[in-house]
Amino acid sequence: MRKDFLRNAKRAAVGLAVGGANGLFGGGGGMLAVPLLGATGYEEKQAHATAILVILPVSAFSFLLYALYGFCDFSVVIPTALGVTAGGVLGAWLLNKLPVKWVGVCFAALQALAGVFLFFS
Repeated sequence: MRKDFLRNAKRAAVGLAVGGANGLFGGGGGMLAVPLLGATGYEEKQAHATAILVILPVSAFSFLLYALYGFCDFSVVIPTALGVTAGGVLGAWLLNKLPVKWVGVCFAALQALAGVFLFFS
């Protein structure tokens, strides 16, 4: 019973961190969710898939708040949504096909690339 409580408390803390990052930065919660879910006992592929499921409602709620405050540029919605949808389908297919080690390598490389991009922007 105590073990379940601690595991769920860790997962709630992960949710708070991911939701805060997503709300503050307008996205990126998934990059935080995956390693944090891994730290709470999820396997690599399971953490990636769970992060996608968790990010959907958080992103939708964050979008509503951003839209209410007038921070959205609706002219990019359709082209971006098409690209995100195609990328999501491709990524889900690759997650199913790639070995766990390569999923981790690709994820780490993507995080490093994002960090370098943000550092120089």
